[in-house]
Amino acid sequence: MSAPLDKNLPAFRTDSLSKVYGEGPSTVHALRGVNLEITAGKLAVLLGPSGSGKSTLLNILGGLDHPSSGEVWFFNQNLTQMDDSELTQYRRQHVGFVFQFYNLMPNLTARENVELVTEIADNPMEAEEALALVGLNQRLDHFPAQLSGGEQQRVAIARAVAKNPMLLFCDEPTGALDSVTGRAVLRVLQDVNRQLGTTVMIVTHAAATAAMADLVLHFADGNIHKVAHNKEVQDADTIEW
Repeated sequence: MSAPLDKNLPAFRTDSLSKVYGEGPSTVHALRGVNLEITAGKLAVLLGPSGSGKSTLLNILGGLDHPSSGEVWFFNQNLTQMDDSELTQYRRQHVGFVFQFYNLMPNLTARENVELVTEIADNPMEAEEALALVGLNQRLDHFPAQLSGGEQQRVAIARAVAKNPMLLFCDEPTGALDSVTGRAVLRVLQDVNRQLGTTVMIVTHAAATAAMADLVLHFADGNIHKVAHNKEVQDADTIEW
C-alpha cells in the first residue's frame, strides 16, 4: 500500500461507479453511476431486490472485482488504480468477508478454521478471542458437522474478524438461516461494529434489518435510489421479520 491512510476522510467514496457485464444484446448494467460516502465505523445495510447491484458494489469495495468506469476511494487510496497484487494486499490487511454459505474446512475444528486466517494476518487476534467475541468459547474444538448453521456462521464471522480488519463485508449472511438464528448472527455483527469499531456493510433482502443500521442504502436497477440515516438504532436481536 502507498500513502498512510488519512482517517479524516470517509472510509469509502465512489464517483460515478459503473459495472457492465457482457456485450451487445446480453449486456448487463450491474451498476449505473453509483455515488456514495460511508463514514468509518458505521454499520450500513444495503437493501434491494436481486440484481439491483448490491453484491456487485460490495465486491468492488472489497477489492474482489474491478469497475468498468468511475472511481473508488478507501480513505485517501484509490482502489481503482491498484493492480491485482495491490488489491490482494488491501484485502489481506483491511477486509474481512462473510458470505451466505460458511465455507468452513470440514476436517478442521472451529479454532483451526479461525487459525487459518490468523497465520497470514499482520496483526491478528487470538483465535480463542475471536470465537469468544461471537459467543463460541465453549465450542472451540468442535468440527463444523457438530455445529448448527448459526454456529457455523458465527465461526465464519470469527474467522473474518480475527485478522482485525477495518472493514467487514457481509453478503446475505442470514440467507441460509431461520429468523431466530438470523437475528443472533446479526447481533454478533452489530457487536463487532460496536466493540471493535469495524466498518460493517451487510447485503440483505430482509427489509427489517434496516432498523439495526446507522445507514441504509436502498438499491434499484443498479443504483442507490434512497439513503436513510437512522437516528435511533435498534438492537439486532429485537428485530422482527
